[in-house]
Amino acid sequence: MNAPETQPQTSAWSIYRAIVGIGVFCALVIVIVFQSTADRIRQNQERFLAAAISEVLPASKSTIAVTLSDGGRLAATTETLALPVFLAYDEDSRLVGAVLAAEGMGYQDNIRVLYSYSFDKNAIVGFKILDSKETPGLGDRVEIEPHFIANFEALDVRLNSNGDKLDHEIMTVKQGEKTEPWQVDGITGATITSEAIGNLLNESAKAWIPVLERDAMSIEVTPGGGQ
Repeated sequence: MNAPETQPQTSAWSIYRAIVGIGVFCALVIVIVFQSTADRIRQNQERFLAAAISEVLPASKSTIAVTLSDGGRLAATTETLALPVFLAYDEDSRLVGAVLAAEGMGYQDNIRVLYSYSFDKNAIVGFKILDSKETPGLGDRVEIEPHFIANFEALDVRLNSNGDKLDHEIMTVKQGEKTEPWQVDGITGATITSEAIGNLLNESAKAWIPVLERDAMSIEVTPGGGQ
């Protein structure tokens, strides 16, 4: 009677090579998929941002992205910034405002917003949540609560007589207790989120409004649109 045949054992090296091969193949697939979709993702992001700009500042027909130069002056840029800032112009290339992205910590995660500034009113005149992971039904009320959205129809961010800082910093107060145009009327039940939005707008406005007021008119635009 013949002895039963024994199956050859797979060496550890063979298993290792197979695992590495599968890993390399998966990595190549991921790279190929990323490269094939990167342009589409970027275009979708650009369309979303353009629509958001139009929403917070309807008078805007063209924009110029700006940043701070090494000397601290406002300068046009073609770079893609994490928190972009735009000068906005009407169809006759007249400066109608600025649109700024800002970010800060909310109750659960970072909140990213877009807001518009009016040079004529010295006020924030538009506001939109770009990204938020706040608690559904509580923190996300900042996106739909009418009295909260009304804060940003004319939120006072005028500068002091020297033009180097806000005359009054933005502050969030309890719902129903707003008495001043620089105050944000908060939301009962979403206190942390509404305070976070007031704080991030305050920090952004403190940093950018003095620069925008000082330098925005020095940015050159081509007739009929931005650069």
